[in-house]
Amino acid sequence: RCGFSRQTVELLREHRIAFGSFDILSDEDVRQGLKKYSDWPTYPQIYAKGELIGGLDILKEMAEDGDVAAQLHVKPDAKAQTLEERLKELINKQRVVLFMKGLPSAPKCGFSRQIVEILDKHSAAYDAFNILEDEEVRQGLKTYSDWPTFPQLYIDGDLVGGLDIVKEMEDGGELDDMLKG
Repeated sequence: RCGFSRQTVELLREHRIAFGSFDILSDEDVRQGLKKYSDWPTYPQIYAKGELIGGLDILKEMAEDGDVAAQLHVKPDAKAQTLEERLKELINKQRVVLFMKGLPSAPKCGFSRQIVEILDKHSAAYDAFNILEDEEVRQGLKTYSDWPTFPQLYIDGDLVGGLDIVKEMEDGGELDDMLKG
């Protein structure tokens, strides 16, 4: 929900640092208590081994200096994924993948509803990802694909486009062949 938190998560993932998080917006007592406990007035707050490291500015300085994991006295997590690796994995989860607002059974916008109707009309087998449930994927995919809007349809790992492109392909008779591969 917050740009600073998003940047923090991206930096930690980029440096393959395993981490946990707590949504401070979910508990006002914890939010205020942590400010008092840490004597740090802003969020996000980064802790390593129970000690306050600081906020995003400190993490950025650490990244500029080099090995963030070593500075935090933690080992990098070989299994941790960067955002780009995660996006590639999601895009290639199935042959046809739709990134949309909501789910096919309950679209949350008219464009998503329309593209689902088109795919269903063609009896397409596809996987769907609800971008409203994951802000990091939502923002990251816009950059990764260089496509600023949703829904986004991928076939064989390649961006086909959004609703307008899919409609054009359907009108031109190309969509059915592309979906069947």
